[in-house]
Amino acid sequence: MSFKTDKEANYTIIKFSTDKLDAIVAPDLKAELVLISKQGAKNILIDLESVKYCDSSGLSALLIGHRICKESNGSFILSSIQPAVEKLITISQLDSILNIKKTAQEAIDSAFVDEIERNLDAE
Repeated sequence: MSFKTDKEANYTIIKFSTDKLDAIVAPDLKAELVLISKQGAKNILIDLESVKYCDSSGLSALLIGHRICKESNGSFILSSIQPAVEKLITISQLDSILNIKKTAQEAIDSAFVDEIERNLDAE
């Protein structure tokens, strides 16, 4: 598998072990996102530190994750994006849609804050 999934109390983080998020990896990522969502995960963090290349199918997988989390009133956060991938996201104008943090720790902190805010809004 090209990535590892770790489930924590308030979020699930997916960390890549490959340098490509392309047509070969994207179907597995999409399947994993759907599976963990069905298992109850609503805050999904994607650590892209090792990913140096992404194509349209990779972007599509990320957008599916974004949609899944939005539908479950959760957070979908990307972190540690490399310059080439960041450039593709910017060119595609997805930087205004996707929640992007510089580090995995910032993404984790942001997910906690989002969860607290949602809980306060629900009261």
